[in-house]
Amino acid sequence: MDRLTALKVFHRVAELNSFAEAGRSLGLSPAAISKNIAELEAHLGARLINRTTRRMALTEEGRLYLEHVTRGLDALAEADQALCPIKTTPSGTLKVSAPMTVILTRLSAAIPEFLSRYPDLKLDLHLDDRRVDIIRESFDLAIRGSDNLEDSSLIARKLAVMSHVLCAAPSYFEKHGKPETPTDLKAFTSIRFSLSGHADIWEFSKEGRTEQVTVDARYSVSSSLAVRDALRAGFGVSLMPYPYVEDDLREGRLQPALEDWSTVETTLYAVYPSRQHLAPKLRVLLDFLIEEFARDSARPPIFT
Repeated sequence: MDRLTALKVFHRVAELNSFAEAGRSLGLSPAAISKNIAELEAHLGARLINRTTRRMALTEEGRLYLEHVTRGLDALAEADQALCPIKTTPSGTLKVSAPMTVILTRLSAAIPEFLSRYPDLKLDLHLDDRRVDIIRESFDLAIRGSDNLEDSSLIARKLAVMSHVLCAAPSYFEKHGKPETPTDLKAFTSIRFSLSGHADIWEFSKEGRTEQVTVDARYSVSSSLAVRDALRAGFGVSLMPYPYVEDDLREGRLQPALEDWSTVETTLYAVYPSRQHLAPKLRVLLDFLIEEFARDSARPPIFT
């Protein structure tokens, strides 16, 4: 028995005082109407309607049950109506996970303007470099950086591709010189971002040949911002996502090395549970992310 259908049938029969009229109203055959009423009575263990070939009437149990059914169906209708504005207007709370450095270097300044566009929207932003379980932890969306995104039932929308640059402070290069080949890096002090997909091996390519350098770092840390601080302090060299050090390179706090070698790229994705019935709040967030990262990619690099 479809309980909700049976309740609607009972309510309409009582309202119209007719099996035939209820059937026409609901688009069901007389047999279907009778079957729903019989199954509902069997489920309740009580007779709801006395009926003959000429007339019908609610029993005492039927009248009592009708009061509760009417309130229940009205409450369901109100719930549906309450949801209608949410289906069309961005509102409610967005729970989002993202790497701290991505937000602080690329999105943080733009978020207030985004929220000002949608006054009924709230943002609960978790800055964490760990890979959250979106479903279990009830996140609407996560921003993830990955060299290779693992197979998943989640939907992944590509936002940007971040190239990397080997760099250090000018004072460090003045003291130790600049590497001319990746192999030279074995003699340099390395700073390692421990959560990177290429934390242990830095790979460089040039003219069809590839060189890999095993990272034997004196300083390993799980924050890209901490790596950047160590670079600025002249402690050593590191392979950094270009957007994280773009301002430092432009303003001379850091200098690139091995510019004629290409190296790894990391792709940023917006990851979310499903593309079906995408809530307006999630749709506008995706549009915002795509817009902001497209603006970044349109800027020319400092060096080629």
